[in-house]
Amino acid sequence: MVTDGKLPRLVVLISGSGSNLQAFIDAIADGSLRADLQAVISNRADAGGLLRAQCAGITTHVLDHRDFASREAFDAALAQQVDEYQPDLVILAGFMRILTSTFVARFQGRLLNIHPSLLPKYPGLHTHQRAIDAGDRFAGATVHFVTDELDGGPPVLQARVPVHPGDDAASLAARVLEQEHRIYPLAARWFCEKRLRLDSGKAVLDDRPLPATGCTLDTLPSHATDI
Repeated sequence: MVTDGKLPRLVVLISGSGSNLQAFIDAIADGSLRADLQAVISNRADAGGLLRAQCAGITTHVLDHRDFASREAFDAALAQQVDEYQPDLVILAGFMRILTSTFVARFQGRLLNIHPSLLPKYPGLHTHQRAIDAGDRFAGATVHFVTDELDGGPPVLQARVPVHPGDDAASLAARVLEQEHRIYPLAARWFCEKRLRLDSGKAVLDDRPLPATGCTLDTLPSHATDI
């Protein structure tokens, strides 16, 4: 949160190309997200998002999980690296690691993730193909607080995307990703503005508990979605 007039401090964890990271970089650059992105940490040295961060002048670190004897050892080192920046909010942006309960507890209430489905539908992998195979009319993405349950933390904000006839997983994923870039910085903005918090296991926005599936873009006033 904002203290002593300083901007909220963010740390972003990535494993891949960093397109959601880029959405945060852009939102901070255009002033729609007032935050200080302190560092980007990846578990893969070849993650494309590292270059995005470096081009934006953001400090980067690589912690290769294969260098550690256990998941617990990796998470302990990761937590120590994150803590060096004393972040107000930790953003998982395509971070392809299942975090231990110890790590989650350490950052409880200030740890957000985005998942490419309309949670609680389709936690885990292959979400777009699963939506197509099920004959769903809509797919989408969900920003949620992270808890011990995989993709099971309280949802904050969802974006729905129609599934078109003839869609395959790749075409659907591309349209969902466009919406991810809209809703993730917006949810982070709410948190940084002290409008969003995790309270007794529920996501609370403007002092009101959110529904079990969070809120959606089409139920928000237009000014709230302008990022």
